Amino acid sequence: MYYIILSILFPVLSGICLLVRKEMKNRRNLLWTTGILLTITGVLVMLALYTWQGGMLALFNLTPRLPILFKIDEVSVIFAVMAVIIFLCAGFFSFVYMKHEDKEKRYYGFYLIVFGVLLALCFAGNLITFYLFFEMLTLVSMPLVLHSGTREAIMAGLKYLFYSLSGAYLALFGLYFIERYGNTLTFSPGGVISSQTAAGYGAMLLGIAFAMLIGFGVKAGMFPMHAWLLAAHPVAPAPASAVLSAVIAKAGVLAVVRVVYYIFGASFLRGTWVQKTWMALTLITILMGSVLAYREPVLKKRLAYSTVSQVSYILFGLSVMNTDALTGGFLHVLCHGFIKAGLFLCAGAIIYKTGKTRVEEFRGVGKEMPILMWCYTVLSLGLIGIPPMCGFVSKWYLAKGALASALPGFWWIGPVILLVSALLTAGYLLPVTIRGFFPGADYEYNALEKKEPSWLMMVPVLILTVLSVAIGLVPNELIDYLWQMIEKVL
Repeated sequence: MYYIILSILFPVLSGICLLVRKEMKNRRNLLWTTGILLTITGVLVMLALYTWQGGMLALFNLTPRLPILFKIDEVSVIFAVMAVIIFLCAGFFSFVYMKHEDKEKRYYGFYLIVFGVLLALCFAGNLITFYLFFEMLTLVSMPLVLHSGTREAIMAGLKYLFYSLSGAYLALFGLYFIERYGNTLTFSPGGVISSQTAAGYGAMLLGIAFAMLIGFGVKAGMFPMHAWLLAAHPVAPAPASAVLSAVIAKAGVLAVVRVVYYIFGASFLRGTWVQKTWMALTLITILMGSVLAYREPVLKKRLAYSTVSQVSYILFGLSVMNTDALTGGFLHVLCHGFIKAGLFLCAGAIIYKTGKTRVEEFRGVGKEMPILMWCYTVLSLGLIGIPPMCGFVSKWYLAKGALASALPGFWWIGPVILLVSALLTAGYLLPVTIRGFFPGADYEYNALEKKEPSWLMMVPVLILTVLSVAIGLVPNELIDYLWQMIEKVL
């Protein structure tokens, strides 16, 4: 049972130790130390998931009614496994990439702390525990955005801080009312709002639910509070951008899952103005993010705009509130996580090897780095939703769920926007492949001088690519697992 605490405390305390100790004269020692600490954290998380026998673990009480509580459920497993895989891949990738950056010790220290705090979010058993670590995640991840120390990075970090804290305070406003009218803050499948409370305070609780959706939706980059993501992700080092986009943005998704399905309950929100407004915001975000990505010439910024769009695919699935849409949403949590982390690492490898950042500069990159560019292409096809990649499966269930919802207007507008967004996704991802592999007859290169990244960069990219394909090829066991979970919350 106590593996759950160890998996949280170990990376946090390890990161603090790295921050306070003197600079290591030998860079190899720093990398070996960080690699071992990341691996041990991953092992502790797997042990926590494997040995958990149910029940809850109360650490201490803030007040008699506000315990700091941890537990593991199906949602915890999905998000924790994704976090471990991506943090390990991006962490080992950074051992090469960060040679070009200063203050590596500080970077790895905060990277470990962010890892631990994110795991605490995954294992939080009630809303007050979740909120405390949600706020902490913003504070400890901001140094990853600020790492380069440029004016652009500082302004992006401040925007990230302002937006995230504003959203969290909006959610805190709702937390007060849930504690008063929900009787408990402990996460419970189906929600904690009783029928008597819903009848007596329904209108007020709907307003509170909407405020919390907007507040927690900030971290997920949902319109209209999405601008921080577009500023923060491109300025961070590429491996930090990978975890910011693929995992930390999902903290907002996890918060929305907990609020909608474990606090208010789908039956309370289904068919209300809250559901319809929320669905409209997610569809606006999907289309807006895709259009902006299509027009962006810098690859990392293009991927950041893409994250705005793709994370709202997940939020759209959650907002539809039926089995198929939820299946698609949770599948896309994993698909987008692995794919977007892989794409950011590919972008980082290109930057590291060539110094090029703009799409028009990538002419012939596929000739120089064929393995990397093939990985990029496969990952891109997955994000577009080409079968049999995992993105096809998740988007199939999202569209199927929308069509089955019978919500006026949304039942057909949703699938149309998903299709338009997929076409735009092809329009902003595949030109990199085309320029890379088909530079034109006048392009000259030396076939003997390959610039393929080192194995420490390539292995994480290959792992993420294989995972994105594997989920698409053999999704049935994962879908069965999701259906068992969804049955409890609906």
